[in-house]
Amino acid sequence: MSKPYLRLTHPLVRDGGRLRRATWDEALDRAAAGLRDARDRGGERTYGMFSCSKSTNEMNYIAQKFARSIIGSNNIDSCNRT
Repeated sequence: MSKPYLRLTHPLVRDGGRLRRATWDEALDRAAAGLRDARDRGGERTYGMFSCSKSTNEMNYIAQKFARSIIGSNNIDSCNRT
């Protein structure tokens, strides 16, 4: 018998090494702050984007546009070339 899959029903954030329940606003604010911090520390060196060949061309385009324009990184790769 296979193990049942657990699905998160609310976001979790880490506080002092422990996960706790959070609001969506708090979780998204923390994610945005983490991306902003990576960009400010040198996005061209601290950030990379990997996209999937199963994504649409439009999704891959917006992913690379985000990495280049917002983060400032040219570290972009995908499995499209395999």
